[in-house]
Amino acid sequence: MPFQFEDHDPETYRRKGRFISLAMAGQLIVFGLVFSQLLQALFDGGFWLNVVGVLLGLVATSLVFAVLRERPWMTEMRYVWQLKHHLSRVSGYLPALRKGMAEDNDTALAVMAFYHQGMAQLAELNGRTLDDDAELLAERQKVRLARQARGLPERVEGFDPHDLAAFKRG
Repeated sequence: MPFQFEDHDPETYRRKGRFISLAMAGQLIVFGLVFSQLLQALFDGGFWLNVVGVLLGLVATSLVFAVLRERPWMTEMRYVWQLKHHLSRVSGYLPALRKGMAEDNDTALAVMAFYHQGMAQLAELNGRTLDDDAELLAERQKVRLARQARGLPERVEGFDPHDLAAFKRG
């Protein structure tokens, strides 16, 4: 399924991210304590019952989170998770993509453009800058110039994971 870039407000994303993180941490603490206390009361205590209680709390929190992640108010979170997933997947192919780009492969160039555009958007959403990675910036400039030389637009609309099939993971 192709991934399409979307515009999201970085401040809204960060605010929701903080809120959801705190809510999930609180939920994990409550579930962990409840399950631990319940197991302690039922089976006469012990360290391992506390560990099992925390693990059950983690499972319960994960289940609640799995149900809630499809809610409309989780749109920004879902988008960033998908973006991170695709960027992580592409990063496994970077050596082959760089080689393909050097061989004037248009697919490699498009995937590399997606990678750099996605990294920039992720940095923006997280309130960071990419100024500290000179190698990444140089490669980003190289991709931009190569796309300009071929008459392609500087930005891509998204990414089709099937494009990676032409390259060897490396």
